[in-house]
Amino acid sequence: MSNAPVIVLVRPQLGENIGKAARAMLNFGLTRMRLVAPRDGWPNPSAGPAAAGADIVLAQAEVYETLAEAVADCAHVYATTVRKRGVTKPVLTPEEAAKETASAVGGTAFVFGPERSGLETDDVALARKIITVPINPEFGSLNLAQAVILCAYEWSKHAPDAGLAQPPAEEILPPAPQEELEGLIAQITEHLEPRDYFKPQGRAHATRLTLRNMLTKPAWNHLEVRTMRGIITALMRTPR
Repeated sequence: MSNAPVIVLVRPQLGENIGKAARAMLNFGLTRMRLVAPRDGWPNPSAGPAAAGADIVLAQAEVYETLAEAVADCAHVYATTVRKRGVTKPVLTPEEAAKETASAVGGTAFVFGPERSGLETDDVALARKIITVPINPEFGSLNLAQAVILCAYEWSKHAPDAGLAQPPAEEILPPAPQEELEGLIAQITEHLEPRDYFKPQGRAHATRLTLRNMLTKPAWNHLEVRTMRGIITALMRTPR
């Protein structure tokens, strides 16, 4: 996809977090990762297991010494940060940034800082715009993969060629015909009557009506009715 953004991780500290970020990327169709001065070098053996199958992202990851080199070919650079870090730049939500990138001409980079401290002021200064989200002022800490997935998900909503799909819906069976419900009601009633469930006699009609309303309200399908009848049959057997 020509307009798919590059995910740039600046000075990432743990291989596990790089792997989790790769997993978040691939979930939403992003495969281009760039690493800036990873603390433990690259490749990192801890990244693969954490990626949970997103190996294509790790295999294609590019390593740079500086952020400037990592985004040199990008015309649109977004720094993700909770704080502005004293730099005056336009501030967008992930959704607003995603809308821009959908029609942007030229490469796009979403830049993420180290896990512990986030992007430094000099890093943010390289960006054209800032991405941030409204967050709990008492706890404004997102881990790296969470931050990546926010941006990747919003991008995917505005990328018609991302090739994403909803999980297939399970087949919903139609409600059972009334005849099957009547059979269930009759079976339950048959087992309740000899156990004096419908006594006193003055309350029998109301109790039967309540039972009928309960059993007809859920719009059970025929498999559910059959299952319930099987349960009742099993309950009435003499234990072994």
